Amino acid sequence: MEGALARLLATHAGPGRVDWIGIRPERRAPMQPMERAAVALDGIAGDHARPGKRAVTLLQAEHLPVIAALAQRGAVAPDLLRRNLLISAINLSALNGQTVRVGGAMLRLTGPCAPCSRMEEALGPGGYNAMRGHGGWCAEVLEPGEIMLGDAVLVSA
Repeated sequence: MEGALARLLATHAGPGRVDWIGIRPERRAPMQPMERAAVALDGIAGDHARPGKRAVTLLQAEHLPVIAALAQRGAVAPDLLRRNLLISAINLSALNGQTVRVGGAMLRLTGPCAPCSRMEEALGPGGYNAMRGHGGWCAEVLEPGEIMLGDAVLVSA
């Protein structure tokens, strides 16, 4: 049974895709969207990040409508949520603890990225709770490289 479960856990319908890239040059600064980003061991160049297990943050694109519904907003743009990468077409929750190639960089998802109190400012009252369970994922950089919009997100063997 363990072999069958391991196969299920390792099987994805296909690769993910980078839909949005953003950096925050300093604490509380607005996010700056980018078409490409250089990723170093301590995070994305120009980003005010936390080196180590939280060097890069990722958000599931498919969660944007859920967050918008829970915050009772028409839509939510990725820059409001202050994550570096918006990823679609692959379940990031299923990749926790795994290594993924994102464009030219290799990342390891290290755990959930909890929402902060700023979500009340960004999304309005209830924004913090709208993000709970949908706040994205933190990752450490294992191999620097460049990431561009449209790049594939591949599970590393």
